[in-house]
Order: sequence, then structure tokens, then C-alpha cells
Amino acid sequence: MLEQNKELFTAFKAVHDNFVKNPDAYSYRFNKVGRRVLPILREHEARLCGKTERGVYSNFSGNLADKFRSEVRVHFSKIDFIGVRIS
Repeated sequence: MLEQNKELFTAFKAVHDNFVKNPDAYSYRFNKVGRRVLPILREHEARLCGKTERGVYSNFSGNLADKFRSEVRVHFSKIDFIGVRIS
């Protein structure tokens, strides 16, 4: 995921780090780049968990999705703030 979209995630990491330091100044750019990152994350989460929901391991699919999201939050702690307006 990161290697396939290296330029996008590198740009998002820079914007994310600036957003953490100064949310007011970087919220527009953070949301703009973040809108391109979220579909990629959702696609890879669906690939990871999509087939397990129908199989024998359906009970573990929700936990796997949570683990995927928590691993993303390790690298991008404010990922859940994409689309949130700060006023």
C-alpha cells in the first residue's frame, strides 16, 4: 500500500506532521490530501477483511479491521480528523 502510493503517502506524512503542530494553519491542506488517502486505506482494509467476513473466521474480521486501523494510527495519529473542520 505504502510502496504503491509512495508519493501520496510521503506528501500526506509531511502535511500530517504539520497539522499535528498547527491544526489551524494546515487543516485545509490536510483535508485535501487526506481525501485522496482515505479511499486507498478503505480499499486495502476491504482486501484484508472482505473475504474473512464470509468464511469460518467471520468472528475475527472486525478485530482484524480494528488492528489495521490502529496500525494506520501509529503512523498517522490524526487520520480520523480528515474532513473535520476546526473553527
